[in-house]
Amino acid sequence: MQETMQAAIGRQINLEFASAHAYTAISAYFESLTLDGFAYYYRVQAQEEISHAMKFFDYVNDRNGRVLLGAIPEPQNEFGSPLEAAQAALAHERKVTAAINEIYELAQREHDPATVSFLKWFLDEQVEEEKTADDLIQHIKLVGGEGVGLYMIDQKLLTRPGMALGAAQAGEANAAEE
Repeated sequence: MQETMQAAIGRQINLEFASAHAYTAISAYFESLTLDGFAYYYRVQAQEEISHAMKFFDYVNDRNGRVLLGAIPEPQNEFGSPLEAAQAALAHERKVTAAINEIYELAQREHDPATVSFLKWFLDEQVEEEKTADDLIQHIKLVGGEGVGLYMIDQKLLTRPGMALGAAQAGEANAAEE
């Protein structure tokens, strides 16, 4: 693997871990509001970002490269509203998309077809990530960002597949079924 590509993917690995850190902070914000569905949703997002980082990690290693990890910046921890937190998540996804696009362009310039092929999954994934983040924002706006509508969105988010529910979420989900 060429050094320029290895360095670019190394930066992406750090960005993916930073994304997980950011989503964990957003999850904590929603936990503080007792919006367990939102908290769960962003916790699953954090786990997804870690899995993305590890895909890049494994790819570098599979190409006989070496991963060098850097510092992860402190995430935003305070938000003015659930809508603001969801908008921050979308902005972060757009940053990740831009970074992946840059690596893709580099891979094309460097005539690295293996990396071009590898990145196609991430390009498709980012389209889905941005759409899902934007849909959530539109739903929050639709209900005015508060009240019963926000609670209904929160309950819907508890049904997202991705990880076992924590004790608080499981208790709430079970109570909702009764």
